[in-house]
Amino acid sequence: MTTIAKAAQAGTYSFGGRSVARLGYGAMQLAGPGVFGPPRDPDAARAVLREAVALGVNHIDTSDFYGPHVTNQLIREALHPYRDDLLIVTKIGARRGADASWLPAFSKTELEQAVHDNLRNLGLDVLDVVNLRAMFDVHGPAEGSLEEALTTLAGLRQRGLIRHIGLSNVTPRQVADAQRIVPIACVQNQYNLAHRGDDALIDSLAEQGIPYVPFFPLGGFTPLQSDALSTVAAQLEATPMQVALAWLLQRAPNLLLIPGTSSVTHLRENLAAADLALPADALAALDGIADPIRAA
Repeated sequence: MTTIAKAAQAGTYSFGGRSVARLGYGAMQLAGPGVFGPPRDPDAARAVLREAVALGVNHIDTSDFYGPHVTNQLIREALHPYRDDLLIVTKIGARRGADASWLPAFSKTELEQAVHDNLRNLGLDVLDVVNLRAMFDVHGPAEGSLEEALTTLAGLRQRGLIRHIGLSNVTPRQVADAQRIVPIACVQNQYNLAHRGDDALIDSLAEQGIPYVPFFPLGGFTPLQSDALSTVAAQLEATPMQVALAWLLQRAPNLLLIPGTSSVTHLRENLAAADLALPADALAALDGIADPIRAA
């Protein structure tokens, strides 16, 4: 196996009109602490991006409100001009307060400005995929109408500034409502071994051939911890995080992973999850992790 194709060992899936490796990269952790301000070591951040692409990653997830502006500028500095097969997915719908708070930015003016900010800082003429992040509740999906915002994005797509529109932090009802307004290229919600509220949505999207991109696949700011996870990892001579990623890859073919890291070493460990096949007994042990949450 050549290292150049490492990410593709996890298989590929159609996304944004391209075939992308199911193991991608999320750029959020390249910003400073709390996803605010610049990184402590910009050269190291750019090195992670270059290594990811060198190892076959062709799906990078970002947003101009990471930093703000920081991760997009790092991506441009490290990778521009971009490889033809590289899909850069961004998101809009939020902004950062001066105190690093996460605030809604859902007006027509704010959405249009966000698209132009992403274009400028990424050095692009058109954005491949733009995810609209619902902000009715900062901490998770909550009902509310997306019609006005999606209509704005549809107009930007007609103007040639966006190719595809996705959704983030949304409920199944919002997904269904959105699909009556515009074609939806993907859904990006929180999902991992211990947080499985979207099981039915994932299966529904798989039937439609629509990617589901789980954010916080390794737990996010509070990394996954479980005795069962640690036990399986020890048995397979892998890290717990590799096992958590391998479980997601085996969960459904339309799951596209974007684990983030600011470390080249951790990046390589994450991509090595592509080689890890979980046997039936390991899957059974891991499937039990979320049972108490399901019953709550």
